[in-house]
Amino acid sequence: MNIYRSAIRPILFSGLNVDPEWAHHQTLQLLSWLDRARVSPAFSWIESKIQSSFCLSDHRLSQSLWGLQFPNPIGLAAGFDKDGLAPGIWEGLGFGFAELGTVTLHPQLGNPQPRLFRLLSDEAVLNRMGFNNQGAKALAMRLQSREASLKPSIPIGINLGKSKVTPLEAAADDYLGSFQALKDCGDYFVVNVSSPNTPGLRSLQDTEQLSKILDRLQQENQGQKPLLVKIAPDLEDEAICEILLLAQTYQLAGIIATNTTIRRDGLNTQMIAKTGKSVTEEAGGISGKPLQKRSTEVIRLIWQKTQGQLPIIGVGGVFTAEDAWEKILAGASLIQIYTGWVYEGPEMVRNILTGLLHKLEQRGLASISEAVGLQN
Repeated sequence: MNIYRSAIRPILFSGLNVDPEWAHHQTLQLLSWLDRARVSPAFSWIESKIQSSFCLSDHRLSQSLWGLQFPNPIGLAAGFDKDGLAPGIWEGLGFGFAELGTVTLHPQLGNPQPRLFRLLSDEAVLNRMGFNNQGAKALAMRLQSREASLKPSIPIGINLGKSKVTPLEAAADDYLGSFQALKDCGDYFVVNVSSPNTPGLRSLQDTEQLSKILDRLQQENQGQKPLLVKIAPDLEDEAICEILLLAQTYQLAGIIATNTTIRRDGLNTQMIAKTGKSVTEEAGGISGKPLQKRSTEVIRLIWQKTQGQLPIIGVGGVFTAEDAWEKILAGASLIQIYTGWVYEGPEMVRNILTGLLHKLEQRGLASISEAVGLQN
């Protein structure tokens, strides 16, 4: 039985009606404390209990991408640990990789509160956080100051966004500044031009704008770190194909599909109780179940258009092993979760991995990489 889903979640979500952003902050503070406590010998017993509860290790789930070893395909999506407060704890919770950020060159508070809402009847979240973070230099200092014993053994990605104060025409310099500050701290990097919560940011998905950003970053990068782009689910297929041409031109390592959606059709939720407004009136991006189908469609489109030659990280509406398997069959080599983890709790990763192993056995496959794109 999932104790979190059956007992803890109802109390937090409905009984106490805890503010989602406050709950997120408290959770992250606890995980940060657990991360720092790992240096203490007395903590080893607790750490072993956490790992035995939430981790599952099997060579059939591992794969190598971009010269990095991923022990399993399930990763933490950007947005949960923006400032790198607990990068060492994610492997203990079963994740095969984790993505920090979104981080911007300049520190920023983000949008006014309230800015995070649960859409319970849709198993979704509406957020308009606005890249609240302490800035690239602060993240770099935090990661560089970690003791060797606390450094994560799983791949750590860093998601880069544009500072709100930076004009759109100076976006390339802004992304470059963040990358220069952090390039020695991450195993791979993501250009986020698809959040709906920074004014004008999604316009940077336009090929002319995006090419300027990628050109500056790759000149600095010189092939040292895998560079990916995270795209919106709301792009037309033609626009996605144009980005794929840029990916080839600038030798991108992969695509993350997808960010949150600004669409509101098909939702069960009509009113946001916290604000008293219709969900159609509330700004922000929606994640979770409503995104599931479209993100898988985008993954399949990318796989087919690139003939499986461009690795894809699939994200959007993953709650179960079946959800993850569907995206893997469509062409995703790796899967990221966030909203599903909030709804399902810390046992979710292990449950998904267990389910993926059953899927491999049913298909007679020797490894997860053999399943990637199998449905195309």
